[in-house]
Amino acid sequence: MNGASREALSAARESLDALTDNTPVDATKLADELAAVTVLLDREVSLRRVLTDPAQSGEAKAELAQRLLRGQVGGETVDLVSGMVRSRWSRSRDLVDAAEELANTADLTAAQKAGALDGVEDELFRFGRIVSSSTELRSALTDKAATATAKGTLLRSLLGGKAHATTERLVVRLVTQPRGRSLEAGLESLSKLAAARRDRMVAVVTSAVPLSDRQKQRLGAVLAKLYGREMHLNLDVDPAVLGGITVRVGDEVIDGSIAERLGEATRRLAG
Repeated sequence: MNGASREALSAARESLDALTDNTPVDATKLADELAAVTVLLDREVSLRRVLTDPAQSGEAKAELAQRLLRGQVGGETVDLVSGMVRSRWSRSRDLVDAAEELANTADLTAAQKAGALDGVEDELFRFGRIVSSSTELRSALTDKAATATAKGTLLRSLLGGKAHATTERLVVRLVTQPRGRSLEAGLESLSKLAAARRDRMVAVVTSAVPLSDRQKQRLGAVLAKLYGREMHLNLDVDPAVLGGITVRVGDEVIDGSIAERLGEATRRLAG
């Protein structure tokens, strides 16, 4: 998001945090209602254009949102959405993206309050690895001919009783309402959102063998010092790295593997 939309999203995040931090609101119910609003705005293009029309006053747009949503969702959701449409958005699509982010954040907040956020982060990462390693599963989950109900049933059979309820909810929502994103991109976005709940960055660490607890602690401390923020480590094992580790933080890759050093030596010899 750019310009006005970034500021509007920041304000919406603050409103959600204030609501979930200081009141006994049911964050899971709030997530469901915000997800329903996301579906509505994603489907009704003309409506979201009206709700983000800069020529209309913020109060008029808020009143419209209240008339549409009152009685359909709870008062907290009505207030959040009303506040969002009072803000200025650079693109109407940004409003939909923001509503979806708030829905996912509300679910993650519920997990955080239950002391399960770390587990949800790890489960999202592991599920992403499972999907990337199984062509058959990925095809089933991204098949445009399959119904959302069928995909949801498949996911619940895979995750039910094996993953935290929040993980299941987030993954089912992503797969059944992809909104044009790839499955991998959606899972990565969820992982980053989970990490942001504690103002942490995510480092994807690949090593030839599993790291010991001491190695993980040392690596986490080094990365936290390097980036100036607490770091959540998503660990993956790949014998192809031949020793050492590779670390990816966002778009930046720190490669300390033997395979990379051998490749660099080969490139120098060839040059």
